[in-house]
Amino acid sequence: MKQVNLRIFRTILPLLLGMFLCVSAYAQTVTVKGHVKDALGGVIGANVVEKGNTSNGTITDLDGNFTLTVPQGATLVVSFIGYKTQEVAAAPSVVVTMQDDAELLSEVVVVGYGRTKKDDLTGSVTAIKPDELSKGITNNAQDMLVGKVPGVDVITSGGTPGAGAQIRVRGGSSLNASNDPLIVIDGLTIDNNTPTGMSNPLAMINPNDIESFTVLKDASATAIYGSRASNGVIIITTKKGKSGAAPSVSYNGDMTVSMIQKKYDVLNADEFRNLVGQLWGDKADEVGMGNANTDWQDEIFRTAISHSHNVSISGGVKNIPYRLSLGYNSSDGIVETSWMRRANVGVNLSPSFFDNHLNLKVYAKYMYEKDRYADAGGAIGAALSMDPTLPVYFDEGDERAPFFGGYYQYSQAPKDFNPEWKYTNNPNAPQNPVALLNLKSTKAATNDFTGNFEIDYKIHGFEDLVLHASYGGQYTESKQDDVTSKYAYSPNYYGWVGVTQTYKYSITANAYAQYIKEIGDHNFDIMVGGEESHFHRNGYNYGQGTDPYTGEPHDAKLKEEQAWATHNSLVSYFGRLNYTVLNRYMLTATFRADGSSRFAEGNRWGYFPSVALAWKINEEAFMKDLTWWNEFKLRLGWGMTGQQDINSDFGYETHYTTSDSFALYPFGDTYYNTMRPSAYNPDLKWETTTTYNAGFDLAFLNNRITANVDGYYRKTTDLLNSITIPVGMQFGSQLTKNIGSLKNYGIEFAINAKPIVTKDFTWDVSYNISWNHNEITELVDGDEGYYTWAGDKISRGNNTKIQANTVGEATNSFFVYQQVYDENGKPIEGMYVDRDGNGRIDDGDRYFYKKPAADVIMGLTTKFLYKNWDLSMAFRASIGNYVYYDFLSNRAMVSQAGLYTNSTLHNTTPEAVELGFTGIGAGNTNYLSDYFVRNASFLKCSNITLGYSFPALFKVAGHETCSGRAFLTAQNPFIITKYKGIDPEVSSGIDSNPYPRPFSIQLGLSLNF
Repeated sequence: MKQVNLRIFRTILPLLLGMFLCVSAYAQTVTVKGHVKDALGGVIGANVVEKGNTSNGTITDLDGNFTLTVPQGATLVVSFIGYKTQEVAAAPSVVVTMQDDAELLSEVVVVGYGRTKKDDLTGSVTAIKPDELSKGITNNAQDMLVGKVPGVDVITSGGTPGAGAQIRVRGGSSLNASNDPLIVIDGLTIDNNTPTGMSNPLAMINPNDIESFTVLKDASATAIYGSRASNGVIIITTKKGKSGAAPSVSYNGDMTVSMIQKKYDVLNADEFRNLVGQLWGDKADEVGMGNANTDWQDEIFRTAISHSHNVSISGGVKNIPYRLSLGYNSSDGIVETSWMRRANVGVNLSPSFFDNHLNLKVYAKYMYEKDRYADAGGAIGAALSMDPTLPVYFDEGDERAPFFGGYYQYSQAPKDFNPEWKYTNNPNAPQNPVALLNLKSTKAATNDFTGNFEIDYKIHGFEDLVLHASYGGQYTESKQDDVTSKYAYSPNYYGWVGVTQTYKYSITANAYAQYIKEIGDHNFDIMVGGEESHFHRNGYNYGQGTDPYTGEPHDAKLKEEQAWATHNSLVSYFGRLNYTVLNRYMLTATFRADGSSRFAEGNRWGYFPSVALAWKINEEAFMKDLTWWNEFKLRLGWGMTGQQDINSDFGYETHYTTSDSFALYPFGDTYYNTMRPSAYNPDLKWETTTTYNAGFDLAFLNNRITANVDGYYRKTTDLLNSITIPVGMQFGSQLTKNIGSLKNYGIEFAINAKPIVTKDFTWDVSYNISWNHNEITELVDGDEGYYTWAGDKISRGNNTKIQANTVGEATNSFFVYQQVYDENGKPIEGMYVDRDGNGRIDDGDRYFYKKPAADVIMGLTTKFLYKNWDLSMAFRASIGNYVYYDFLSNRAMVSQAGLYTNSTLHNTTPEAVELGFTGIGAGNTNYLSDYFVRNASFLKCSNITLGYSFPALFKVAGHETCSGRAFLTAQNPFIITKYKGIDPEVSSGIDSNPYPRPFSIQLGLSLNF
């Protein structure tokens, strides 16, 4: 019996041990059945991994559910693009609620004078967070908006270091007044007036400090800003600290190498010699060619190296969140001698007291910028005109060298001979572009301080009522020094020193009360307030031909005589009602009254109402079963906005200017200053823009796909424009008047999708497209055919203008002759279509042909994320934009006379040679041909970025630290276009020697401690 029992024991023991071990092993793991959701439901494709073991993970299914077995006591890391990464303890049942990575964008959106839930927006509003993975090279805030927002066209001013940009929201709404959107930074409206020496009005803000952009496009959203909102509003919010958070330090740095992307196609030295030989034959030596082989473009362009460094410290001391940021940017331009140095400091404090009833916000920003501006347009024009057979420097021992600083120049003996100056420049010849850059120095330094203080008080015992007040301002001072060497082109034997000093400051104060109350299914948000703004500008400029090397002081009287000052003010009252019922029917109504000092008393006030309706269709009962459809909202809006940003602060009344010491009137033996009056128009009044908007907001598959579409119609009346007036009618030839109307209408569409989401791989793509039609509908001062000149001047035709405005055409359309071509498609010089049939070619045959603004603009950003790697590409396109090819027009004559008497045509282009224009018998009007108006549509790759995000590199006091990202960016890698110029993207429509946008390679590093 004992043996049997022993056998049984020996048999059962292993089974018991096995069961024990299995149970023990099972007790050390846990199978988690979880659900991941957001505010709208389950999140599809969220990554769920075991912390510290990324090989053990899964993704959520179509309902947001997952199952994962992990060791007992493990931590789950749940992540999904666009949401904050969450960590939760492993348990048999887990529910994880994801939060948007930018709570500002998912929960509340900054709008005019307050915030509102994104889901409750009724107007056309786009809120974006700077794209850290595909932002490209961002020297200025506006760079982050390029191609990102439908209906917003951002054209940088070129490749100048720190260059600004032309920003247009839904096309321009004015002829002569400003077409720039209103910029609001942390609640403070910014004066778009850029003083001399400051590269652009957004330079005062470090791009690394920006938390979000909110673009208000239709009048129902912008009307709360009234007088300054006709061209849209861009609200910039900067980053802040978090209450109670431990201090964290971030570093962002990069180094950039930039180079010329494309050079102009010109004849080299041998090709030029052959051309001269063909035209001159045995007399070719009379042209005065040299033996050099100089590529003048290579002489003025360089490979430039730039770098930037940004450090921020943020956190929270009890109830006082803080953030301090420091930034430095050193950028060299690809044109020799051009550079920019900029330092930024920012401080944000947001303390709260009395259980969050009293909240304060303090914003302070300081910027110091120093620039050296190169005369890039002049240097490029000279490089394209200078004879390539000539050297950069005179030969050693040449007697002309001492009079030109050693640089080769076309020379002649001065007519009023100076015994000390034997040679001077030939005024009919181009100047040496290298000498132009090195013998002229334009340096500017700017200090800018912007501060804003806000206070919110939630009434104790009546928390539905909040009182808000803010006070802020901006102060800018800049000084520009222009020094021209006595050896420079067209010298006065003494050189030149000039100084331009500019000061500006603005002060804005506002106060409003906001009452928010929910009663059953009804929600009320009522706000009323007032605002007062003052803008002051003053300065002086003077210069004289003193020797820059002697340090002789300027005449103090000249400084006093050139001083100027001006100012304008706005007083405003505004109110807004947001009403929501049943969480699906919404009404927004606003009203603003603005009084501007720029108009006479009878026309001073403008009144700007708006109303918008929205319907959340997805909240209706008949859509409740469509769980895959997350948002379906209809928006309708109407509103009026104004415009008073004109060239003069006192255009409604005459003012007098005292002459300086160089314009005195003799009366006997005594010389007196004179007083000259300005032209004025006492009937000036507000320009008004009325906008209608309709749109849909859509979201599908747990927001894996989001889209919106908007259609709009805008009409501007009482257009402010500067027109030519008859001699003797006023004290001047130009007068600002309210003369007509124009309209813009168009469609916008944007979509964001995540087509692929797996555990290790995500593909994210965003696309937007906008179509806009612009047309002048009335010019009241003229009969049929009446037009006013517009736009920039061109190089030929005595610096004439080639753009004009007339009824039925887009603003700034080209006004040209219709070219006649031969049977081979070659233009016949001086032959145009007799459009009016009078038997001769005259001004009556000119017609309006094309315009600079694009019909369609598009933006596309695609991102691929694989584990810790990311690859992104950003593209933008412009279709239907035209450019006057001023570069070719200015070189379109090739003849013996042209080569010898007009030396600016020396460096002829192959296309000009092919044209073969002689300038003989053409009436000198070939530059007015529509042949030079070219289609400049393009597709650009803005940037390609490859990045790697790495986890914490080491531990400090038991905490992981020093995580970050390294990246490599190629900026402007390629352009697809038929345009033959150096760059088809020209905001003015006149392509005349622009500062080229470079191709750049940037290596960057971000660290978080």
